[in-house]
Amino acid sequence: MDMPYSNPMRGISLKVISVVIFLCMSALIKAAGKDIPAGQITFLRSAFAMVPIIVFLAVQGQLRDAFRTNDIFGHFKRGFVGILSMGCGFYGLVHLPLPESIALGYALPLVTVVVAAIVLKEKVGIYRWTAVLVGLLGVAIISWPRLTLFREGGFGSSEATGALAMLAFAVLGSFAMVLVRKLVQTERTPTIVLYFSLFASVFSLGTLPFGWTALGWPSLGLMALAGFCGGIAQLLLTASYRHADVSTIAPFEYISIVLGLIIGYVVFGDVPTQTMLVGTAVVVAAGIFVILREHQLELKRRAVLRHQTLQG
Repeated sequence: MDMPYSNPMRGISLKVISVVIFLCMSALIKAAGKDIPAGQITFLRSAFAMVPIIVFLAVQGQLRDAFRTNDIFGHFKRGFVGILSMGCGFYGLVHLPLPESIALGYALPLVTVVVAAIVLKEKVGIYRWTAVLVGLLGVAIISWPRLTLFREGGFGSSEATGALAMLAFAVLGSFAMVLVRKLVQTERTPTIVLYFSLFASVFSLGTLPFGWTALGWPSLGLMALAGFCGGIAQLLLTASYRHADVSTIAPFEYISIVLGLIIGYVVFGDVPTQTMLVGTAVVVAAGIFVILREHQLELKRRAVLRHQTLQG
């Protein structure tokens, strides 16, 4: 018999807190300055994120076990693809308005459905395919005004490149998620989190010869705080899934767009366009539909498994 989750409300609370802290991380990175190379941002974010993760594992007495792995090459692949995705995401973050970068990032779970169907041979029905197509239409609505700025050059072209970077973030991130799905079959969660931060730091350090920026103390402080926020948020997010079903928690990810609109307007003076709001609504609606559909399918799978168990 399936064991019920211990405390769904606690899981939701941890998820909401993690979303808020991840949003603070994004705002801190954006505030640090758009002149910092994406590789340097990725290194600082990943390196400083390891501090709260290692401290937490040490306090829990899990640090030694977290380094034990049965698939070091799997972690290597996930780290490499994940770091490319993260770098693209940070580039888009610093070159686009905050709410817009968040909205385009919502394409990741939609693209993951496509990649999982191709790579993992997961069965995807007409309802989810339709939701994915509708969601990608929303992504096109958001990004098209930026992509047309390629014709203009200057600041406009950097925004267009930022939009393309966020789309690359979604595609690469979906492959990283597929690799994580393979890792969870043999690896513990602390091991996956720890090795990703470790490989992300090492891989992003390789961008040093391509030119990093000498940071003043204010920018370095913002990046250090962003890294700490990223590590803490990752721990909270991981903990949230121990208390509630994924389909229960996942929809609360979308509160970040409301908070992003507020922070973007108050802190950075980003005024959302009508096109951006319409596209975001389409993407969010499609994403929530996919989550609800996954929940229905999971309930059916559990019912079949329970019936087979009783028959056996």
